[in-house]
Amino acid sequence: MNKANELNPQEEAAREAALAHVKAAEQAAAQIPVGDAAPRPIAQAAVIGAGTMGGGIAMALAAAGIPVTLIDASGEGLARGLARIRDNYDSSVKRGKLDAAVRDERIARITGSLAIADVKRADIVIEAVFEDLALKQDIFRELDGHAKPGAVLATNTSGLDIDEIAAVTQRPADVVGAHFFSPAHVMRLLEVVRAARTADDVVATLMDLGRRMGKVSVLARIYPGFIGNALFRNYNREAHFLVEDGALPHEVDAALKDFGYAMGIFAVHDMAGNDVGYQTRKAQMATRPTDRRWNDLIMKLVEMGRLGQKSGKGWYRYEPGSREPLRDAELERFIVEESGRLGIARRPISADEIVKRCVYGMINEGAKLLEQGIALRASDIDVVYVTGYGFPAHRGGPMYYADQIGVANVYRDVKRFYDEYGYWWKPAPLLEKLAATNGQFGRFADL
Repeated sequence: MNKANELNPQEEAAREAALAHVKAAEQAAAQIPVGDAAPRPIAQAAVIGAGTMGGGIAMALAAAGIPVTLIDASGEGLARGLARIRDNYDSSVKRGKLDAAVRDERIARITGSLAIADVKRADIVIEAVFEDLALKQDIFRELDGHAKPGAVLATNTSGLDIDEIAAVTQRPADVVGAHFFSPAHVMRLLEVVRAARTADDVVATLMDLGRRMGKVSVLARIYPGFIGNALFRNYNREAHFLVEDGALPHEVDAALKDFGYAMGIFAVHDMAGNDVGYQTRKAQMATRPTDRRWNDLIMKLVEMGRLGQKSGKGWYRYEPGSREPLRDAELERFIVEESGRLGIARRPISADEIVKRCVYGMINEGAKLLEQGIALRASDIDVVYVTGYGFPAHRGGPMYYADQIGVANVYRDVKRFYDEYGYWWKPAPLLEKLAATNGQFGRFADL
């Protein structure tokens, strides 16, 4: 660390306190309200869907010593999925991350199948097909007829209503959400989502399974996007509004990196692919409410062929064979033109405003999750965001960060943004209450 970046003793102490908070928060997340319910024994598993996510989940199960049947409706898809698993293991061996004998043991635990009836011996079935409610419901109807009594039926969804999936079965108490993060064999976070009729021992089973897989499991209830994606929507939306209002992608990304993120949001979009979720967003455009502001820039980038790194241009441009994001004058001209088309007078936007609009929107949403009982505790939200979404650990998570800078200060700016920008910034009642009483999110359970 050069002298310009050296921390003074007070800053170093604050950093250490934040990291200690994250560690304690991970431990606290395991404490869940399930009474005396014990986890159901899991000796064998099945995963439905041999795509990237399903294969990663199978690898995580195999690493935990659990034999798993990987099932896909397509022979080609299954072969591709099994080959991808093998390639991942071979790569780990080549890089010295895994012993060849361990690789062979794990591969031996994964069996491929084209028959959904082969879930019959599984103690848990994890569905991991793409985000389509009707498709998932069809699969759960079939699982209901093939899974053995007492088997846990988990759906890997990032935001669909699990009650609607459970409703097509005769065993809704056995149905639970298991939101893995990609790549599932690497990412540590697991959101366990309790549906209206999920049994206590099913919740306990998923939390315990997460522990066996070496993951940090956080319990949530049903809400659009659960915990993680609910906050991410606010972060993502404000970043795009900032670009319409006068910032450029590299300015937003630079401010977020200075705050502590490893990557800015637009570089992340380019890496993941701007077309991810395109069809879903397009389908929603016709029915979305007209009383609030929306941003369609990313949709237009996709339609222009600017998919990100894989197409050589997105929010940035990329030289052949390089992943380094470079400013793109063509893209920046397009953004300025779009602002004009929308009647927005562009203005200089400071790094301070960028961070506040991106981070304070998440804090406000987190307050809503707490007051509605979606998240058990503020520290659970911090765990989700530090572990799964890249929030800088030395900031402690969004809710901890709010407590450190003062909830009243956050509320003041949220109220100011609400007065200026409207709907999306309506202050959460809990945020307003804590600001008025000099309270903290960390003491929310004491209220």
